[in-house]
Amino acid sequence: MTQSIAIALLSGGLDSMVAAARAREDGHRLLALSIDYNQRHQVELAAARRIAAVLGAERHVVLPLDLRAFGGSALTAEIDVPKTGVGDDIPVTYVPARNTIFLSLALGWAEAAGARDIYIGVNALDYSGYPDCRPEFIAEFEKLAEIATKAGVEGEPFHIRAPLQHMTKADIVREAARLGLDAGISWSCYDPALGSLHCGLCDSCRLRAKGFEEAGLPDPTRYAVPA
Repeated sequence: MTQSIAIALLSGGLDSMVAAARAREDGHRLLALSIDYNQRHQVELAAARRIAAVLGAERHVVLPLDLRAFGGSALTAEIDVPKTGVGDDIPVTYVPARNTIFLSLALGWAEAAGARDIYIGVNALDYSGYPDCRPEFIAEFEKLAEIATKAGVEGEPFHIRAPLQHMTKADIVREAARLGLDAGISWSCYDPALGSLHCGLCDSCRLRAKGFEEAGLPDPTRYAVPA
């Protein structure tokens, strides 16, 4: 039997690294897709390139898509990244419809490449309130893919794999360790400090540090300020 292909959305973060590694563990040949959406910094794309190489991706596409033309987020406009702690509301670091856009691009490549599995590293527990990380969103996008593509209409449905969906950040840290991954090559910070350091204060840094602490595993992350 020919080994199946999977598309993995690879941001450079810990979650996407673990999700992509799960695709490989599930027996798929790996194609990695990263989106250069003119986000606040490029360091996460450098991390994505490292991760794609380590995981043995057969191809890694870094696709340019300038979402700064739309703005509306602290990651795509001149809006300060909040650093006062994780709140209950959807934070200003939410990029409008980002996962819908990214999954649509991954779906296009999947159909062109003959892949039927798309892996994304969303999780619904430690997710900073983003609506496009919820299980309902993933389920509905999978339904959309079935009616929006030639393959789906002809009876070859796509599967949106979100293996971290119901994990906490501590669970994800433990999963990275189980898979033998070097979490230190991933990048999570929304607002890097000088010297390629994680700031230690943004929501993403706080969740990352909390995950390592609760997992009881050493945190390889270099923070400008202890998170």
